[in-house]
Amino acid sequence: MQRLRILRAVAEHGSFNQAATALRLTPSAVSQHVAVLERSLGAQVVARSTRGVTLTQAGQIMVGAAESVAAELAHAQRQVAQLSTGRTLLTVATFTSGGRILLPGALSRLMAAHPGTVLHIREGEPEDTLPLVRQGAVDLALAYHFDGPLPVGPGLSSSLEWTPLLEDPLHVVLPQGHRLANRNALDLAELAAEPWVLGCLKTEAYLRRYAERAGFDAEVRGTTTDYFFARSLVAAGMGISLIPSIALVPEILGLCAVPIKSPGPIRHIGVAAISRSDRPHVTTLIHALREQAKQQHRGVDAATGSPRPNADRTGVSEVVARETLDGPAAHLQRSVS
Repeated sequence: MQRLRILRAVAEHGSFNQAATALRLTPSAVSQHVAVLERSLGAQVVARSTRGVTLTQAGQIMVGAAESVAAELAHAQRQVAQLSTGRTLLTVATFTSGGRILLPGALSRLMAAHPGTVLHIREGEPEDTLPLVRQGAVDLALAYHFDGPLPVGPGLSSSLEWTPLLEDPLHVVLPQGHRLANRNALDLAELAAEPWVLGCLKTEAYLRRYAERAGFDAEVRGTTTDYFFARSLVAAGMGISLIPSIALVPEILGLCAVPIKSPGPIRHIGVAAISRSDRPHVTTLIHALREQAKQQHRGVDAATGSPRPNADRTGVSEVVARETLDGPAAHLQRSVS
């Protein structure tokens, strides 16, 4: 187990030096442990280069096995703790905007179905929380990805399941007095001369990608880690922004949100959890999150239960399929309006 733990750290950090720092070992000790593991397996588990180390196919298999063992051990420890307390502990990870809109109502449904559940909430981005699900450190994660694959890291375990909840298209947020504010949809090429203020580093990366496709270089004057702050900067006249649909509330007076013509950037929101038949609390919470997502899709604010202002402008589409993470996202069966 010690060598598998070291291999997991190497895979996570991409180098012996960084893995050694995280594990409080020397780089030579990490290298020696990996070498012993390779000799015992008769196969190379990492590929070394001047840019760092990457897992080989054999290494991915071993890291996947290590993740499964860690998840099983964490699950067993929770079951033992439940024997002494008689209460179920459930740890939920979430990203900020999705958690604010979808999680409160879902947690209320969970507590109504399973009173006495002890809840712990951890906030984080998907690249940080999805590995925690695989390791058993959290029970499920409300997460998202853009057009690319889920940021699940190396050694993907086939026991990890992704339940899609919403397609969350990004909108251009403009001052109401802007020359393009009354348009039904915008092409990014029409915004080539505009300065941008953004609410997420990932959003900046996607803006630059789509801007390149549209034939211009986006002028980004500010990047924050909060979508409300970014919209506040738009209201202050600093520029325009690119905001996911579910982050358009609460409203800020003097702003409007305009959809981007297809193909535009979309966040795919869903839940990741280890597939188990003996976790009714997890199953209940996933079902509750799907109900909250349906409310959001129908134009009801999932956090308050009230009609959402300008619901017809958000364009959030419901996705009710379920996918095991060893299959491509393109194979999802979707119900999209």
